[in-house]
Amino acid sequence: MTRAATARLPTEFGDFNIHVYEIPSTGETHVALVKGEIGDGEKVLTRVHSSCVTGDIFHSARCDCGPQLHLAMKRVSDEGRGVILYLYQEGRGIGLANKIRAYALQEQGFDTVEANEALGFEADSRDYTVGVQILMDLGVKSTRLLSNNPLKLSGVTGDGLSVTERLPIEIPASEWNTHYLKTKKEKMGHQLTSL
Repeated sequence: MTRAATARLPTEFGDFNIHVYEIPSTGETHVALVKGEIGDGEKVLTRVHSSCVTGDIFHSARCDCGPQLHLAMKRVSDEGRGVILYLYQEGRGIGLANKIRAYALQEQGFDTVEANEALGFEADSRDYTVGVQILMDLGVKSTRLLSNNPLKLSGVTGDGLSVTERLPIEIPASEWNTHYLKTKKEKMGHQLTSL
Protein backbone atom coordinates (compact mmCIF):
# COMPACT_ATOMS: atom_id res chain seq x y z
CA MET A 1 0.00 0.00 0.00
CA THR A 2 1.30 3.45 -0.88
CA ARG A 3 0.05 6.96 -0.30
CA ALA A 4 -0.31 7.99 -3.94
CA ALA A 5 -1.71 11.53 -3.80
CA THR A 6 -2.66 14.28 -1.36
CA ALA A 7 -4.57 17.55 -1.79
CA ARG A 8 -6.87 19.93 0.02
CA LEU A 9 -10.58 19.12 -0.31
CA PRO A 10 -13.12 21.82 0.54
CA THR A 11 -16.57 20.31 1.19
CA GLU A 12 -19.95 21.47 2.41
CA PHE A 13 -18.85 20.17 5.82
CA GLY A 14 -15.59 22.13 5.85
CA ASP A 15 -12.06 21.71 4.57
CA PHE A 16 -10.28 18.37 4.69
CA ASN A 17 -7.04 17.00 3.34
CA ILE A 18 -7.65 14.04 1.03
CA HIS A 19 -5.11 11.23 0.81
CA VAL A 20 -5.47 8.48 -1.80
CA TYR A 21 -3.88 5.12 -1.05
CA GLU A 22 -3.20 2.54 -3.74
CA ILE A 23 -2.63 -1.19 -3.45
CA PRO A 24 -0.49 -2.03 -6.49
CA SER A 25 -1.21 -5.76 -6.37
CA THR A 26 -4.99 -5.30 -6.67
CA GLY A 27 -5.35 -1.85 -8.22
CA GLU A 28 -7.68 -0.85 -5.39
CA THR A 29 -7.74 2.71 -4.12
CA HIS A 30 -8.86 3.84 -0.69
CA VAL A 31 -9.33 7.37 0.62
CA ALA A 32 -8.64 9.12 3.91
CA LEU A 33 -10.18 12.50 4.63
CA VAL A 34 -8.28 14.19 7.44
CA LYS A 35 -9.47 17.22 9.37
CA GLY A 36 -6.99 19.19 11.43
CA GLU A 37 -3.77 17.84 12.89
CA ILE A 38 -3.50 14.24 14.08
CA GLY A 39 -1.02 15.44 16.74
CA ASP A 40 -0.22 12.75 19.30
CA GLY A 41 -2.55 10.34 17.47
CA GLU A 42 -4.60 9.58 20.56
CA LYS A 43 -8.42 9.42 20.67
CA VAL A 44 -8.85 10.57 17.08
CA LEU A 45 -12.50 10.79 16.03
CA THR A 46 -12.70 8.25 13.19
CA ARG A 47 -15.27 6.85 10.78
CA VAL A 48 -14.33 3.73 8.80
CA HIS A 49 -16.81 3.77 5.91
CA SER A 50 -17.12 1.16 3.18
CA SER A 51 -17.96 2.39 -0.30
CA CYS A 52 -21.65 2.42 -1.22
CA VAL A 53 -22.25 3.72 -4.72
CA THR A 54 -26.02 3.45 -4.36
CA GLY A 55 -26.22 5.21 -1.00
CA ASP A 56 -23.27 7.61 -1.08
CA ILE A 57 -23.63 8.81 -4.67
CA PHE A 58 -27.20 8.09 -5.74
CA HIS A 59 -28.77 8.65 -2.30
CA SER A 60 -30.56 5.30 -2.21
CA ALA A 61 -33.18 5.06 0.51
CA ARG A 62 -32.51 1.29 0.90
CA CYS A 63 -29.64 1.87 3.33
CA ASP A 64 -28.28 4.40 5.80
CA CYS A 65 -24.81 4.66 4.22
CA GLY A 66 -24.94 8.10 2.60
CA PRO A 67 -26.49 9.84 5.62
CA GLN A 68 -23.97 8.10 7.93
CA LEU A 69 -21.06 9.30 5.78
CA HIS A 70 -22.31 12.88 5.76
CA LEU A 71 -23.07 12.88 9.49
CA ALA A 72 -19.56 11.56 10.16
CA MET A 73 -18.02 14.29 8.00
CA LYS A 74 -20.03 16.91 9.91
CA ARG A 75 -19.04 15.50 13.31
CA VAL A 76 -15.35 15.35 12.39
CA SER A 77 -15.49 18.85 10.95
CA ASP A 78 -17.30 20.22 14.02
CA GLU A 79 -14.67 18.64 16.27
CA GLY A 80 -11.86 20.09 14.15
CA ARG A 81 -9.78 16.89 14.21
CA GLY A 82 -10.45 13.45 12.82
CA VAL A 83 -10.35 10.96 9.98
CA ILE A 84 -12.93 9.58 7.58
CA LEU A 85 -11.68 6.40 5.90
CA TYR A 86 -13.49 5.50 2.68
CA LEU A 87 -12.62 1.90 1.89
CA TYR A 88 -13.26 0.17 -1.42
CA GLN A 89 -15.51 -2.59 -0.04
CA GLU A 90 -18.80 -2.26 -1.91
CA GLY A 91 -21.71 -4.34 -0.70
CA ARG A 92 -19.95 -5.52 2.47
CA GLY A 93 -17.11 -6.74 0.28
CA ILE A 94 -19.03 -8.51 -2.52
CA GLY A 95 -18.73 -5.78 -5.17
CA LEU A 96 -21.25 -3.56 -6.91
CA ALA A 97 -22.67 -6.07 -9.40
CA ASN A 98 -23.25 -8.67 -6.68
CA LYS A 99 -24.75 -6.02 -4.44
CA ILE A 100 -27.32 -5.21 -7.13
CA ARG A 101 -27.98 -8.94 -7.53
CA ALA A 102 -28.59 -9.01 -3.77
CA TYR A 103 -31.01 -6.09 -4.15
CA ALA A 104 -32.96 -8.14 -6.71
CA LEU A 105 -33.16 -11.02 -4.23
CA GLN A 106 -34.34 -8.61 -1.52
CA GLU A 107 -37.18 -7.59 -3.84
CA GLN A 108 -38.21 -11.27 -3.79
CA GLY A 109 -38.36 -11.31 0.03
CA PHE A 110 -34.79 -12.12 1.12
CA ASP A 111 -33.25 -9.93 3.79
CA THR A 112 -29.78 -8.44 3.26
CA VAL A 113 -27.99 -11.32 5.02
CA GLU A 114 -30.00 -14.05 3.24
CA ALA A 115 -29.39 -12.36 -0.13
CA ASN A 116 -25.60 -12.29 0.32
CA GLU A 117 -25.60 -15.91 1.47
CA ALA A 118 -27.82 -17.00 -1.45
CA LEU A 119 -25.18 -15.55 -3.77
CA GLY A 120 -22.50 -17.65 -2.06
CA PHE A 121 -21.00 -14.94 0.16
CA GLU A 122 -20.75 -14.41 3.89
CA ALA A 123 -23.14 -11.91 5.44
CA ASP A 124 -20.18 -9.52 5.74
CA SER A 125 -16.96 -10.16 3.76
CA ARG A 126 -15.17 -6.94 4.65
CA ASP A 127 -11.58 -6.86 5.86
CA TYR A 128 -10.37 -3.78 7.72
CA THR A 129 -6.65 -4.59 7.59
CA VAL A 130 -5.95 -1.87 5.02
CA GLY A 131 -7.91 0.59 7.16
CA VAL A 132 -5.64 -0.14 10.12
CA GLN A 133 -2.59 0.36 7.88
CA ILE A 134 -3.89 3.70 6.61
CA LEU A 135 -4.68 4.96 10.11
CA MET A 136 -1.20 3.95 11.29
CA ASP A 137 0.34 5.72 8.28
CA LEU A 138 -1.55 8.87 9.24
CA GLY A 139 -0.16 8.68 12.79
CA VAL A 140 -3.35 7.53 14.50
CA LYS A 141 -2.73 5.44 17.63
CA SER A 142 -6.21 5.25 19.14
CA THR A 143 -9.66 6.09 17.82
CA ARG A 144 -13.03 7.16 19.02
CA LEU A 145 -14.91 5.14 16.43
CA LEU A 146 -18.13 6.35 14.84
CA SER A 147 -19.87 3.00 14.27
CA ASN A 148 -22.87 0.86 15.16
CA ASN A 149 -21.12 -2.33 14.01
CA PRO A 150 -19.45 -4.40 16.78
CA LEU A 151 -17.35 -6.32 14.22
CA LYS A 152 -15.78 -3.08 13.11
CA LEU A 153 -14.51 -2.46 16.65
CA SER A 154 -12.34 -5.55 16.52
CA GLY A 155 -11.60 -5.07 12.82
CA VAL A 156 -9.83 -1.75 13.33
CA THR A 157 -7.81 -2.87 16.33
CA GLY A 158 -4.30 -4.25 16.17
CA ASP A 159 -0.73 -3.41 15.17
CA GLY A 160 -0.64 -0.76 17.90
CA LEU A 161 -4.04 0.76 17.03
CA SER A 162 -6.83 0.69 19.60
CA VAL A 163 -10.43 1.85 19.91
CA THR A 164 -10.97 3.82 23.12
CA GLU A 165 -14.66 4.55 22.57
CA ARG A 166 -17.51 3.62 20.25
CA LEU A 167 -19.78 6.49 19.32
CA PRO A 168 -23.15 5.67 17.75
CA ILE A 169 -23.97 7.04 14.32
CA GLU A 170 -27.65 6.23 13.94
CA ILE A 171 -29.82 7.49 11.12
CA PRO A 172 -33.61 7.48 11.60
CA ALA A 173 -35.32 4.56 9.88
CA SER A 174 -37.61 5.17 6.92
CA GLU A 175 -40.24 3.06 5.17
CA TRP A 176 -37.53 1.93 2.73
CA ASN A 177 -34.80 0.87 5.13
CA THR A 178 -36.56 -0.25 8.34
CA HIS A 179 -36.34 -3.96 7.42
CA TYR A 180 -32.67 -3.53 6.41
CA LEU A 181 -31.80 -1.84 9.70
CA LYS A 182 -33.72 -4.43 11.76
CA THR A 183 -31.78 -7.18 9.97
CA LYS A 184 -28.48 -5.45 10.79
CA LYS A 185 -29.54 -5.24 14.44
CA GLU A 186 -31.02 -8.73 14.82
CA LYS A 187 -28.69 -10.79 12.62
CA MET A 188 -25.44 -8.82 12.63
CA GLY A 189 -25.52 -7.35 16.13
CA HIS A 190 -25.47 -3.69 15.11
CA GLN A 191 -26.13 -1.46 18.09
CA LEU A 192 -29.21 0.43 16.98
CA THR A 193 -31.31 1.82 19.80
CA SER A 194 -34.07 3.48 17.77
CA LEU A 195 -35.55 0.20 16.45
